[in-house]
Amino acid sequence: MTIGIALALGAVIGVLLGLLGGGGSILAVPALVYVLGLGINQAIPMSLIVVGTASAVGALPKIRAGQVQWRLAAIFAAAGIPATFVGTAIGRHLPQSVLLIGFAVVMVVAGIRLLQDNGDTGTACKVGDSGINWRRCAPRSIPAGFLVGLLTGLFGVGGGFLIIPALVLMLGVEMPIAIGTSLLIIVVNSAAGVVSHVSVGSIDWAITGAFVGTAIVGSLVAGHLGIRLDTRRLQHWFAYLVFAVAAYVLIDTIFIR
Repeated sequence: MTIGIALALGAVIGVLLGLLGGGGSILAVPALVYVLGLGINQAIPMSLIVVGTASAVGALPKIRAGQVQWRLAAIFAAAGIPATFVGTAIGRHLPQSVLLIGFAVVMVVAGIRLLQDNGDTGTACKVGDSGINWRRCAPRSIPAGFLVGLLTGLFGVGGGFLIIPALVLMLGVEMPIAIGTSLLIIVVNSAAGVVSHVSVGSIDWAITGAFVGTAIVGSLVAGHLGIRLDTRRLQHWFAYLVFAVAAYVLIDTIFIR
């Protein structure tokens, strides 16, 4: 039964990653904690393995379609990797209840970002005849990359809900390229997060393998569909689901436990 649930949840997470370029980890940690009964220190590295692997597979169709900005992904990753270790170190000194409440707050922020319909884009990385203005783009990318890495280490989230708005609204990257670039950044940050959490929590490889298997399939299929689909309505429904799960986490942590 446990493996069957893991298979189903992995498929959902993979589809979300493939379609939206992020969001899967927002559900992965609560699913592992509340549905499968794992501790958060165990759930975080398992979530990062699932999300990182599924993101890598989901990025393949984006790479083939030319929807990845490699240098921008490298800047985010360079800032995010050390921040991931900082976040992990902070999380080791916090009780599970504090981590869960913090995670619920992150979920609310993610939901709000998903609901915001803003067709405008920033200009810091705007591509013109001469390409990206790296002198303006890099300094703005580094703080955003650090914040995403910090959240990855602290809560086990991939950070797509922050990466994509940063790329689109702050830096002027087009949405299709932002999604593909986000998936690459999630892969690198997730790998760093797994390494930083290895000594913190044990990994149930059977459950992780079940998650990864169906997440890969879901991410790959959804990645192909996502090239052609308008995902705005899906983002709204997913945001409402995120709010509901966040409310459950807060109620359970504050009033029940």
